[in-house]
This record gives sequence, structure tokens and C-alpha cells, in this order.
Amino acid sequence: MKKAVIGIMIAVLFVVTVSLSFGEQMKATAREFYKEIEIFVDVLSIVRMNYVTEKDPKELIKGALKGMVGSLDDYSQYMEPEGVRELREDTKGEFGGIGIEVGNRDGMLTVISPMSDTPAEKAGLQPQDIIVKINGEITKDLAVHDAVKKLRGKPGTEVTMTIWRDKEEKFFDVTLKRAVIEVDSIKKALVLEGNIGYIKLAEFQENSGAELEKSMKALSEKNIRGLIIDLRNNAGGLLNSAVDVAELFLKKGELVVSIKGRVAAQNKDYKAELDNSYTDITLVVLVNEGSASASEIFAGAMKYNKRGLLVGEKTFGKGSVQTVIPLRDGAAVRLTTALYYTPGGHSIQKTGIIPDVVVPFEKPVKPAEEAKPDVFSRLNNESAKTEAEPVIDNQLKEAMDIVKAVNTYKGIE
Repeated sequence: MKKAVIGIMIAVLFVVTVSLSFGEQMKATAREFYKEIEIFVDVLSIVRMNYVTEKDPKELIKGALKGMVGSLDDYSQYMEPEGVRELREDTKGEFGGIGIEVGNRDGMLTVISPMSDTPAEKAGLQPQDIIVKINGEITKDLAVHDAVKKLRGKPGTEVTMTIWRDKEEKFFDVTLKRAVIEVDSIKKALVLEGNIGYIKLAEFQENSGAELEKSMKALSEKNIRGLIIDLRNNAGGLLNSAVDVAELFLKKGELVVSIKGRVAAQNKDYKAELDNSYTDITLVVLVNEGSASASEIFAGAMKYNKRGLLVGEKTFGKGSVQTVIPLRDGAAVRLTTALYYTPGGHSIQKTGIIPDVVVPFEKPVKPAEEAKPDVFSRLNNESAKTEAEPVIDNQLKEAMDIVKAVNTYKGIE
């Protein structure tokens, strides 16, 4: 009995000692934190009292906040109220600009991808191009939302950029005329040679799942024998949209993506929740270094569930989750709170996804200009509305060949 009592007393003393030790550690951490806050206040006071010109304390605080949050990673940022409004504008689907998605990679303003049929794409801008100057101003340490403000503007006005293209080891200037940028989720949905369906998905927007399902129904009525989803230069969009699109092709219960963060509440598995009729169609997904974020979620879901083959080049590697946390003055903190993981358990961040079939892009030779239809052929409204097929570049051709080969193996004709 005495031994039991002594054992309990020792256990209680151990718990008390550990608790006191933990409490002391917490106090020491707090003391260290407040010591750093005091240094910050000292620096703020020194600048206010001694800088060559008088500075608004609010602006000094904003600068400190931008520096603190921006130092965390390439995607976290402090956004002033104007920046928050611009972020909302991105979801409206139309704005004046040049049509590029940009991000901060290793401290440099980098093109994630040019959007289809925009001044940026027509000028030949490419993923991974580094924007060194905008209208003569160096972009070093320029926040992404500040760069976006400089690139956007009234349609018809011009913006000049100095670009560094690493793979060609050269600088060059490009002047683009801003235009109204209409961001359509699905750019093309048509049937290619061999009864192969083709969908060009340009961005994952709120209604992308419903739009793609509508396109799939229309293509299915034409008895397609396979499908190519083109995600090249698709810089991403909404997570929920990527899940909605992915579950059209997955069996119920299959994992689309996992999110893992420091806070347990951030951890979540997204699984297909619908029973649908597109789980057996032969599927190939085209990707390149401009395929990022939501595109990589969809591509990873298809690859690691062995649902479809990926063809093209390694994706961009934007696999982090940003949460916009509003502040009381209308500003906000856009903070990286978690990372995306594919169904195979791989982090996308800075690694990207390697396609099953790697095919470096080769610029296609433009065919001779076709004769325009005469006035009588225009009488047929249906033929006038027929959508032009995409240029069959080497990556798309490889995807078509793979669909045909898989169908032959399956006995589908």
C-alpha cells in the first residue's frame, strides 16, 4: 500500500514538474516575443523621429506588414483594401489587361501562363518567363498584386515589359496593347479525327464542373471514342472547381486531393461523391509548365487513380493553399495555410507533376491560309457556326495516337 502511495506521489510530482517546466518555457517564449516587439517599436520610433522626411505612421506599419508576410513564401501577402477588391475582380470573368497569370517564384515576378487568345499569348510570352521591368521600372521585390495593378489598365493603352527567358539566356522587350480579357472556362469542345473528343479547359471557375458536364453530354451524343482534356497554360483557379471536374471521371469514393496544414482544421480529403457515366471513357490529359494549381490537382487525380494518362511536360509546381483572412480596416492577409497532396501522397509544391508520357513541345508550322467560304456557303447558318479545330501540334498528335492505341487494346473501334 505504501509503495502504491509513493508511486502516485512520484507521478503527481512528475506531472507538476513537467507542467511547471512547460509553463516556464511558455513564459520564456512570451518574453522573447515581446522583446522583439519592443525592438520593432524602437525602430518605428527612430524612423518617425529621424528619417529625412516625415512619414505617415500608418504607411510605415503597412510597409512592415507587407515585409513580414511577404517574407514567408512566394504566395503569402498583405493586401490593402484596393488589393482585396482586385482579388474579387479576378472572379468576375472580365477585365482590362494583357492576359497573363503571374506569380512570385524565388523572389522574381514570373509568368505562370499566358491565357488563350490574349495579347500575351499572341506576343509569344511563355511560362517561366521572368518579368524584369514594367514600363521601365524594375520589378525586384514588387508584390504580385502591385505588379497586376501595373499590368492592367484601360483597353487600348500599352504596357512595355522587359523579359528574361532563362532557357534561351536572353533579355528582350515586348510592348502589348491592353484588351478586354474575357476569362472563359471552356475555350473549345469539339470532335477530332477518329471520333476523339477534345476539350480545352482554360481556367477552373465556379461553374466549370457544370460547363464541362454540359460539354461532355454534347460530345457523347456524337459517339466519341475517347477524350483529350487540354490543360496546357491553365494556371488554375478554384479548388472546389477542380474537385467538381475531377469527380466527373472518377468512381465514387476515389480520392481527388488531400490538404495538409499546421492547423488540424486545415486537413481535409476531397473525394468523388457522385456516380456518373464518364468513368470508363479513354482519357488523356495534356499538361505543360503553364499548368498550375487546380490544373495540377485535376492532373494528379487522374494520374494517381490510374484514370487517365498525362502527356506533355512537367507542370508548374504551385501546390500551396492560400486563405484570405480579412482585417478590420478592409485589408486582408493572404496566408499560405496548407499544401496540396496528390492521391499518391506527393506534394505538388515546387516539384510539379511529371507526365506519364513526356513530349517536349514543338511549334507547329502554320498551314497555308485556307480560302474563305463564298457568300453562298454563308447561307448555311450551321456551317457558319462550326468551330475551327485546334492546330494539331506534336503534343496533341501524341495524345490522339495514345487514345487510338488504348482503344485498340480495349477492343474499342
